Amino acid sequence: MTSTSEKASAPDRGRLIYLHGFRSSPQSFKAQLLGRRMTELGRGADFVCPQLPASPAAAVALVLDEVRPQPQDTLVGSSLGGYYATWLAERCGCRAVLLNPAVHAARDLATQVGTHAMYHDSERTFVFEPGYVDELAALEVGAPTAPQRYLLVAATGDEVLDWREMVARYPGARHIVVEGSDHGLSDFESLADEVLRFAGVLRQGNL
Repeated sequence: MTSTSEKASAPDRGRLIYLHGFRSSPQSFKAQLLGRRMTELGRGADFVCPQLPASPAAAVALVLDEVRPQPQDTLVGSSLGGYYATWLAERCGCRAVLLNPAVHAARDLATQVGTHAMYHDSERTFVFEPGYVDELAALEVGAPTAPQRYLLVAATGDEVLDWREMVARYPGARHIVVEGSDHGLSDFESLADEVLRFAGVLRQGNL
């Protein structure tokens, strides 16, 4: 429920587009939480969370061709999804919230070539092909051209990626550095409304 000091705001009806991470899915804790919160605010139809293919090139093509982000939308990317969100935000001119994002994805995922099980359905597997590393390298972009459109959430307790690389990667952007926590941001519930405020879904005010 919205509090007495907050209410839904939809002047432009921008969507919230969640991009999951490596081996993840729309069933992720953070995606489900944001989807429920959007529904509570009467904005459920404006929440989009596609299942991304293993190929990085195919993943961003799917978002461009089927989701079609617009400048009024906000991308929320977790881990590898944050890497994709950065490339897409630069291309589409929309906002992006980056949750413990991969910064050097080609470097970090070069060791992950092979067959993997999905986190939320261990019976489902996929193959991360060697060529996908080159696809990741092709999606690397420089410093944000409009850093005010970015919100970085980085946890110092991330056991997979280095939060200091994340902070250095997004100069001029708004940074929320979470002391402790973990790569999956298991305490994300306390941050969800801050994400929605940045996206323009929530605004401060009196009912």
